[in-house]
Amino acid sequence: MIQALRAYIDRFTSLRVAVVGDYIADEFIHGDTSRISREAPVIVLDFNSREILPGGGGNAAMNAASLGGGVLAIGALGADANGEELKRVLERGGVGASSLYLESKRFTPTKMRIMAGGRNTSRQQVIRVDHERQLPMSRALEAQVLGALEALPGEGVSALIVSDYGLGVVTDAVREMVGRLAEEMIVTVDSRHGVDAFKGVTAITPNEEEVEALVGYVPDEERLDKAGEVLLARTGARAALITRGSKGMSVFENGGGRTDIPVYGSDEAADVTGAGDTVIAAFTLSLAAGASVPEAAGIANRSAGLVVMKRGTAVVYRDELLGTLEEG
Repeated sequence: MIQALRAYIDRFTSLRVAVVGDYIADEFIHGDTSRISREAPVIVLDFNSREILPGGGGNAAMNAASLGGGVLAIGALGADANGEELKRVLERGGVGASSLYLESKRFTPTKMRIMAGGRNTSRQQVIRVDHERQLPMSRALEAQVLGALEALPGEGVSALIVSDYGLGVVTDAVREMVGRLAEEMIVTVDSRHGVDAFKGVTAITPNEEEVEALVGYVPDEERLDKAGEVLLARTGARAALITRGSKGMSVFENGGGRTDIPVYGSDEAADVTGAGDTVIAAFTLSLAAGASVPEAAGIANRSAGLVVMKRGTAVVYRDELLGTLEEG
């Protein structure tokens, strides 16, 4: 079993995947706590540094690249400072961003986190400010995204990740194109609000809260099998991977039943930010490498166990993932 998993991970470097969807700028403002303001009972921070990291589809793309895959980003950003910086960060991380289009009439979705701490203490998030709303795409911009997707089979891309945060890039036409591509390649979907709008894809990867919103009840142990059956019936997907926090993952296959995978490593996560993006990146690469659905979920579970022990928007590296196999 371990040898098989190692063989799949070794194949990651020979694979090309694309990530289409909502690319989000995760902005971190770091400051040192200094005093209480005289104007109001709030902490004053002395500015230390600022950084932009890829969130949303960007985090999935960065994880796929750090795991060894060749990655193409497809989406739309605002032609603003955050959009330009986000594109540069992706390119520095090994992600091809030529199909990440900047448009002057849009703004780049941004989640700004204020991180505070003393000189000898680790910084903690004290507030998050989101600058995001659903933005309709112009016909010209949508045509560019659709054109990039249509070209994927001829560019040696073997898998497509859809990262749909409901911010406007994944339109009805994009969903239709995704459905057609699923007939030619592996297509996995992480959709915050509407995974049941995707039909006939390879796999969907909702978390428990997203499943509850879709089926109308908590997917607890008594109703988990029913929830999995409903998800597969509504989407026609080959598989559904439900992430369950400290309970690990449960995987459902059409005609293949349910496989439960316990959490890898500690169940006391340091930070779950972006863990779902890591999961879908590792899961998709593993499927493209020839792993079965349970095997791919097992690799994704190991990746999640690594990333939740890191602070902030983080990635898992291929060598780290291979290191987990040495432990058994």
